Amino acid sequence: MTLADYVGLTFFVVAWLGYRFMVEESRFATRGLNSRMHRMRHLWMQQMLSRDLRMIDTAIMGTLQNGAAFFASSSIIALGGALALLRSGDEALAFLADLPLSVPVSRTAWETKVVGLVIIFGYTFFKFAWSYRLFNYAAILMGATPMAIDRERPEALLAARRAANMSIAAARHFNRGQRSIFFALAYLGWFINPYALIVATSGVLAVMWRRQFSSEALAALGPDDDLRPEGDMAAKDLRARDE
Repeated sequence: MTLADYVGLTFFVVAWLGYRFMVEESRFATRGLNSRMHRMRHLWMQQMLSRDLRMIDTAIMGTLQNGAAFFASSSIIALGGALALLRSGDEALAFLADLPLSVPVSRTAWETKVVGLVIIFGYTFFKFAWSYRLFNYAAILMGATPMAIDRERPEALLAARRAANMSIAAARHFNRGQRSIFFALAYLGWFINPYALIVATSGVLAVMWRRQFSSEALAALGPDDDLRPEGDMAAKDLRARDE
């Protein structure tokens, strides 16, 4: 491990954590695609209250569950492939030695890099698996919401808000799992050299930033004022009635 390796790894970790802070906790987060879709989940649950037949809602929730299950299964396969690299170090080192811009590495350094990749894919699996579980909880909360005839009651508004918040929690873990896959692609640059790690991380960071704050998907939602935070409105209504 050289100084450049430590610099590249530090840049990778800081980029990952910094991006997570910007899209989830900073004051810019509310402008991002994820945050605005969270508000759409509140709108979805408010619309669900007005329907007696909720097959559409359960079908949407089932699609979200299937997506989380697919990525959880895929991350397990990726984790197994990363573990297999520990047993084929000699062949992999010989292959990397023939690549342009690659630098010679020791067997210990190779195994250290592979262990890091294993940790990333392990983290990915846990995020997707937990997201799948939370989508199950959200489906249960949807089933617990009162019927349309009672949609104006405080209990109905509270039930819809709970279902929306659970769905948002599931989506947040799903997004973190997907984010780890993108950063895993950048991490592969370290197997060539630390400078490739820095360049790949910068590229992934730029692509993800653009998708969150300057993409066609974000533009498709229209002006931010169009997305009324119905969940917050429901919460204020509940507090007003309690007072």
